[in-house]
Amino acid sequence: MNGYLWPAIPALVILVLQLIFIGVILSRQKPNPAATLAWIVVILGVPLVGFALYLLIGEVRLGRRRIERHREIVRRIVSRATPPRDVLRMMRPEVPMQYRAIASLGESVSHHVVQAGNAVDFIDQADEMARLMVKDIDAAEHHCHLLYYIYLTDAIGQQVADALSRAAQRGVSCRLLVDAVGSRSFLKSALSRELKRAGVQVVDALPANLLRVAFSRVDLRNHRKIAIIDGKIAYTGSHNIACEDFAPKKKYSPWHDISVRVQGPIVRDLQMIFVEDWYLDTDESLEELLDISPGVIEDGVSAQIMGSGPNAYNEAMRQLKHAAFHAAREELLITTPYFVPDEATATAICSAARRGVETTLIVPARNDSRLVAIASRSYYDMLLEAGVRLHEYQDGLLHAKTMTIDRELALVSTANLDRRSFELNFEVSVAIYDSDCASQLRYLQRSYLSRSKPVRLKGWRQRGLPRRLWQNAIGILSPLL
Repeated sequence: MNGYLWPAIPALVILVLQLIFIGVILSRQKPNPAATLAWIVVILGVPLVGFALYLLIGEVRLGRRRIERHREIVRRIVSRATPPRDVLRMMRPEVPMQYRAIASLGESVSHHVVQAGNAVDFIDQADEMARLMVKDIDAAEHHCHLLYYIYLTDAIGQQVADALSRAAQRGVSCRLLVDAVGSRSFLKSALSRELKRAGVQVVDALPANLLRVAFSRVDLRNHRKIAIIDGKIAYTGSHNIACEDFAPKKKYSPWHDISVRVQGPIVRDLQMIFVEDWYLDTDESLEELLDISPGVIEDGVSAQIMGSGPNAYNEAMRQLKHAAFHAAREELLITTPYFVPDEATATAICSAARRGVETTLIVPARNDSRLVAIASRSYYDMLLEAGVRLHEYQDGLLHAKTMTIDRELALVSTANLDRRSFELNFEVSVAIYDSDCASQLRYLQRSYLSRSKPVRLKGWRQRGLPRRLWQNAIGILSPLL
């Protein structure tokens, strides 16, 4: 071979690989146009990095064995926990017409229907949540189930661990499921070992290692936050088991969250989600616990649990958010720490503002993820031009994922407004169809608004050209973040 051709061989190999990868990307069964374009840009722009990234995180691969196990446990627990259709029809409260699409989508994604007779208390302080949870664990008689993305070994982590140890030592079954990546430090800690010695079952969800890369995507994470005590009391929301100063990222503190403490029928629905996730990572079936009746709270509110993840029809979560945006008639108030929406979600929010709904979005002024913060700002011009009232929270990192609609519907979630929450992570949300609860949540949202600064369209458009170029360039890659 002519010696002059040898230097061209690496370039030719890269070109062939680029064509192969682009062919694979274009042949996906459920293509996402924005993500497809972003991947092609990366493959063409930085091919070696692009090849490696696509092999690691390009496909939503949960693993065949895990998917089969999930189908099996869902089949078993849904048949066990769901009353006959005629009984279920009698239990269902009447959902206002404008919210029926939301309720139907919520049911389609996770089999959980709207149920009446629930007591819901909002908690916006990490110390208060820890105090209440420890009190409930100390009163537990049968079991304590905790599922959290992040468990830190700080003061709150120690308080909850001490309560679990006390419960286990008096014969209460205690199970703690934490995400293998989000709680990596905790799983290696002395506190984790102490819990195990006390009799608490500590399990890592979705273990991540090099061996698993070939079979499943390692960045699919269990982002849920759930606690169930005796099948009668439950917690969910955006709080992790961590203090507000959040030690790993203390410079962004305090971290502000909202969770709910619930009693009533939806406790069983949260238990169902825990039972599913526990089975997936342990092979231990806890379905008999679904026979526990959480009871009905007199004069309680109507609420619905919505679980989502890459092992289900996850498009419904995105569609559910869109249905909520379209249901608003007068006011739509949203808080989220990570705002990297797909085009359809951003358009739905803008559409609400353009049709006269007072649409407010509150995001942190300082974000712990620099790329996400830059990508978020690539949407500002579009939002402001449509009339969205955009505010940046100044007092630490606003981590609460909430929505209120017309002071009638409240939504508290673990899910952010980004593709990761919609398509990749295991998430859980609770929708509360009650004006008093919606007003309570709105009061907390307004308190965040009072500590935020508005972003004005005129001032925003005066930012420098380098910032605009950088934000828009990162925005192109936002489907991959």
